Amino acid sequence: MDKLTFEKENQARIQRVNSSFGPTVGSLNKPGRILMGEGRLLKQGRRKPQLKAFFLFNDVLVYGSILLNGRWFKNQKIIPLEDIELEDMEDGETFQHQWLLRTRSKSFYVSASSSMEKRAWMDHINECRSNLLQGGSCQASNTFAVSWIPDHCAYKCMRCLRKFSTIIRRHHCRMCGFLVCNSCSKHRAVIPHIHPTERQRICTLCHKMKEEDEMSRLRGNSDGQSSEEGECSTEEKEEEEEDVEVKECSIKEEEEEEEEEEDYTPSSWLDTMSGTWGKMGPPIQCISQK
Repeated sequence: MDKLTFEKENQARIQRVNSSFGPTVGSLNKPGRILMGEGRLLKQGRRKPQLKAFFLFNDVLVYGSILLNGRWFKNQKIIPLEDIELEDMEDGETFQHQWLLRTRSKSFYVSASSSMEKRAWMDHINECRSNLLQGGSCQASNTFAVSWIPDHCAYKCMRCLRKFSTIIRRHHCRMCGFLVCNSCSKHRAVIPHIHPTERQRICTLCHKMKEEDEMSRLRGNSDGQSSEEGECSTEEKEEEEEDVEVKECSIKEEEEEEEEEEDYTPSSWLDTMSGTWGKMGPPIQCISQK
């Protein structure tokens, strides 16, 4: 395929992805950006795994929630590849074909429908990330957010041991990832690799440890106590969005399970030799962003 035809088809594919998220999100079109692959992966949420649409570009990984049988998506998240680190996970009784996807602001588990799909995604992401870093236009991140403990793994606050209920809700500490109650997570602190200015929810133990590490600076900070009950951070808003998603999904759980089985189709990848799309295949020679 000649270069002009490839660029036109690539732009058409990117525009299709862009349009599927609706008019409220920013454009994914960018000079040098190439859509390398797309597919469905199960992302471990707070309460249950949810099927998400993932799109791998040569510089970013994009994912979102699936609507209307896969024709439309919402809650678009964009992760620069230089801010990603993958960790392979062994198969367990509950989850198979799983790996940990670490980012600066949030880390989570994802799983594929087969070991072949899992290997394809990990190889493609690592190959694209490696080529991007070799280009010298960006630097790899060396600080990553902790992964959150799923809600079903604890029925008591992991600090005060009070039982969770409809009144005593679960929250996540952004520093350790533990499940804690509101009383044990009233403190807020800036965690630079998550957000440079927003204060994040942290538990009492992490607050104490942070306070000990920064005692000299915090002694002179008159805003320390008054800012603890500040506005919700972006992470907390995403947590609330996920709560809403779970409630919506639980209304028709059986229908959702049927749709997930039907939508869990093999991923599609770009064959960079021919410029065409195909299903499963060997690891690609990823194109670096210029």
